[in-house]
Amino acid sequence: MLTNVANVLAGLVGAGIIFIGVRALWAPQAAVDFGIPGTPTEDRNFQAWLSVKGVRDIASGLFVFILLVGATPHLLGWFMLAATGIPVGDALIVRRSNGPRAAVYGIHGATAVVMLAISVLLLVA
Repeated sequence: MLTNVANVLAGLVGAGIIFIGVRALWAPQAAVDFGIPGTPTEDRNFQAWLSVKGVRDIASGLFVFILLVGATPHLLGWFMLAATGIPVGDALIVRRSNGPRAAVYGIHGATAVVMLAISVLLLVA
């Protein structure tokens, strides 16, 4: 039962990061919503960087689905635990950039906590 819940939650995280990646490619101005003040979304160099990030986000989300389909819950749990470092890093970057605390804790911090919980559920199952 807990494994099923964790798998559904992992799938939602995977879908969410794919959505974020697609959004970075097709709507770069959305990057402002993730907490870094003064994001130069009209700058072509920044848009190029954001495209790279978008592709990596899409690939990260696809990794979750590949592991959901072809791996054990334990392996997915280890992957999710390692991937928890991404929202933690994002939170630190936004905090260091004097971004809003709502983005630091409400977006990135909450994502890290959810991913950590998913990891625990998958690793103890």
